[in-house]
Amino acid sequence: MLPSLFAGLGLGLSLIVAIGAQNLFVLRQGLRREHVFAVALICTVSDAALILLGVSGIGLVLHAVPWLVDVVRWAGALFLLVYGLMAARRAWRPAGEALRVADDEDAAEDSPSATSPSAASGSARGAVAVAARRTLAPVILTCLALTWLNPHVYLDTVFLLGSVAATHGADRWWFAAGAATASALWFFGLAFGARYLGRWLSTPRAWRILDALIAVVMIALAVTLALGA
Repeated sequence: MLPSLFAGLGLGLSLIVAIGAQNLFVLRQGLRREHVFAVALICTVSDAALILLGVSGIGLVLHAVPWLVDVVRWAGALFLLVYGLMAARRAWRPAGEALRVADDEDAAEDSPSATSPSAASGSARGAVAVAARRTLAPVILTCLALTWLNPHVYLDTVFLLGSVAATHGADRWWFAAGAATASALWFFGLAFGARYLGRWLSTPRAWRILDALIAVVMIALAVTLALGA
């Protein structure tokens, strides 16, 4: 039992700890401190579901209908291209985003002037802006798309982990449990640990660099998917 559990944990971590579309999105949400728990939970549950599908033998079904993989590949390439262009636009024309926005809002709420009518009006406008910026639905949809429209996820979880799990015989479900645990540790650690990078990402210029990196990775992944790599 334990050898299979740790084998799944080790292989799961080795596959997931890499710069990719999903990890960069989780990192960005962690840095913005927006819906961090929801994003980490969606990624973890999605990975666990795909791992279970692979261990249960669903990979054989996907092998039998290769056109389904092609549909996911092209849909993923298109989505990554659009997301990458959006990140490139943010890097080219920044909106002045900085990590200390949340901290400044908290400080403003604690200040005495926050009780004045003008401050209350400003706070109301700020609350509306924050609410608009932090709507949960678009974040969830983006997270789901980056997870389920990425063929690399299927290759890693359904095919590779599923194939290796089969070699563990009756203990393959313990292998799956180890791999799912690796996903949970990584996504929650990345999402909630990102805030400690705040000292390096407290200026709009730092966010431009981050968005430029995201754009390069997303567009490169889109090209590789379109080329069938």
